Amino acid sequence: MDDDQLPIPPDDDGRKRPTNVNRSLQSSDPRSVAVDMFDDKRSQDSEEIDLVAYWHLLVKRRWLVLGILAAVVALALIVTLMMPPIYRATAVLQIDRESVQILQVEGVGNAEAAAPDFLTTQYELLRSRSLAERVANELAIDAATIERLDATGWWQRATAVLRPRANAADSDADEPEAEADQLAALRQAVAIVREGLTVEPVRNSRLVRVHFDSTLPAFSTRVVNAVADGFIAHAIERKFDASSYASRYLEEQLALAKSRLEESERALVAFAARENIVASGEGGQSLESQNLGALNEALAAAQDDRIRAQAAWSQVSGGGALPAGAISNSILNVLQQQRATLNAQYQQQLQTYKPEYPSMQALQGQIEEVDRQIGQERASVRASIQAEYGAAQSRENMLVSQLNTLRTRTLDVDNRSIDYNILRREADTNRQLYDSLLQRYKEVGVAAGAGVGTNNVSIVDRAMVPTGRYKPNLLLNLAIGTLLGLILGVVVAFALEFVDDTIKSPEDLEQHLRLPLLGVVPNVRKGNVAEAIADPRSAFSESYRSVRTALQFSTDHGVPKVLLVTSASAAEGKSVTALTLARNFAQLGKRVLLVEADLRNPSLHRVMGVRAEQGLSSLLAGAADISEVVRDTDEANLQVILAGPLPPNPAELLSGSRLLSMLTTAAEKYDQVIIDGPPVLGIADAPILSNVVNGTLLVVNSGKTRIKTAQAAIKRLAAARAHIIGGVLTHYDAKVAGYGYNYESYYAYGTTPKIGKG
Repeated sequence: MDDDQLPIPPDDDGRKRPTNVNRSLQSSDPRSVAVDMFDDKRSQDSEEIDLVAYWHLLVKRRWLVLGILAAVVALALIVTLMMPPIYRATAVLQIDRESVQILQVEGVGNAEAAAPDFLTTQYELLRSRSLAERVANELAIDAATIERLDATGWWQRATAVLRPRANAADSDADEPEAEADQLAALRQAVAIVREGLTVEPVRNSRLVRVHFDSTLPAFSTRVVNAVADGFIAHAIERKFDASSYASRYLEEQLALAKSRLEESERALVAFAARENIVASGEGGQSLESQNLGALNEALAAAQDDRIRAQAAWSQVSGGGALPAGAISNSILNVLQQQRATLNAQYQQQLQTYKPEYPSMQALQGQIEEVDRQIGQERASVRASIQAEYGAAQSRENMLVSQLNTLRTRTLDVDNRSIDYNILRREADTNRQLYDSLLQRYKEVGVAAGAGVGTNNVSIVDRAMVPTGRYKPNLLLNLAIGTLLGLILGVVVAFALEFVDDTIKSPEDLEQHLRLPLLGVVPNVRKGNVAEAIADPRSAFSESYRSVRTALQFSTDHGVPKVLLVTSASAAEGKSVTALTLARNFAQLGKRVLLVEADLRNPSLHRVMGVRAEQGLSSLLAGAADISEVVRDTDEANLQVILAGPLPPNPAELLSGSRLLSMLTTAAEKYDQVIIDGPPVLGIADAPILSNVVNGTLLVVNSGKTRIKTAQAAIKRLAAARAHIIGGVLTHYDAKVAGYGYNYESYYAYGTTPKIGKG
């Protein structure tokens, strides 16, 4: 016989008492194995996003999400209808990086336009306070205009009635207060212009859209056009201001340079007169220096001539050939040709005549004469070369002597010209500076007069008076409200689900409590419980029949002989569960005893509609025996023992031996003993009862029982060595839970529901 199972009393043998054994959870139980298998499946899928679970969560809290969505959409609608209409006027400007240059003046004009952040600078200038002040002054935005702009909203119109108007006598305030009011009005006008202005660059182009939003369409048009005109005028003024500043600065520098130039030139002239220094030429050299240079060049030429003449004379005086240049200037070539001609005739006639022949002697005489002339000419050429060499040498000596004399004088002048040169260089520097500044001043003046160039900012499209409001956009606001409401609803739903730590579904019961699920009982309205119990075809009754069937397979020996029905807290449906299971077992023909063991707050008698003067408390106290406390019910095979009078010490009564004796006797007489026990937490009654029964059934209220509470109850039962065979989930509403477990429709298969569901 298994120690966990109370003995089933045989029909003929003697009665046996139930044994108190270890009734902890059995891992070998098939239903526990099924739970572990599902837990393994969950552990494998824990890291995956369960979109179906999220959808079920949203379905569960659909009314909350829809309510928040409707509230946000209604708020968006109300706010949109109460917002004043805003009208937008738009002007289109073209901003070029470089303007067309009329004068190419270095440093003036387009250095700023070439900067990489030029366009960003222009956008910020459009939003600048100075431009807003210019527009406010040009449009004369006064307090009346500001009041009209503010009075278009419903809140402003409502508060305007309550604001007192100024009296006529108050207009004669003192001047400081009036100026302060003007400054305040100007600051307010500037704030209106800057707040309503929007600069929108057009991508991949040099165009920029300038928008202005206000409650007055004509005012929006005037402001945006004034901004465009003022921006162009402001850009031109900045260029003229830059040119004017440059002109004024150059004028001051010119005056200083002119005075310095005059002083330096006066000092130079005075020093030259005092030192008797005469300078001429572009470099301002003295006459001695100039003459020394010229004489040095003449000496170099004379030395060159002397060297050339000396070389020719050395060649001739040494017996060498006469220079070709000297021969070309004499008649030596002619004489040598004549001698050659005569010698040729002589040789030709010598073949015919003898040398003594008269004609031959005549030719010989001519040849000798020509030789004599050649000798004389050679002597003349040698004398000419010698004379030329002597003249060159004499000229060189004279130039050297004169150069030595002039060098001495030049050195003396140079020694006296050191200070002169310093003064002269200072005067030249001042003159160059003055000329440069004068040229720059003329260029800047001409550039300023010509406007430097065409302006690089132009208006492409001027603003037109808007015909329709720009905002609020009802459809857009409703769409945004719908999106925000949906997001807010989903966030709140997930937040509540995160905060909600109750057991809501069968899956929660198995996952968090690790108990086999023996059944799911659908929810019914509180007043329809008795009707649901009485109707055998209802989903409620069918669910308990399913629990009865599951109990038959909960252990190896079928339904535990003595079964305790308890819950973690009160009002979770344990009494209804105990009663319904007892009736279901009785309908199978079994003899069933239902015991109301909650001696602190009994409720079974209210469900059954039975009253008794004596009950379990009387039996345990020894005031009555078991035959006196057993009551018959409407079911033929079902008897009940009610709680009886409430004792002051229920735990002591349940801890006594009479309870064990009563259960042993009942187990011998009845086929099934079902105990409607008290809740587990807070009192010691349920652990005591769970220790002496064969099995404990834990009832969990769907959506009410907290996970920590149920886990604490299981721990307490386990500490009492209870044998928890499983759990039953009561008050389950698939539509409210949103988890897709519509057990009621399964139980009601083939039947017509007769009760409503809560």
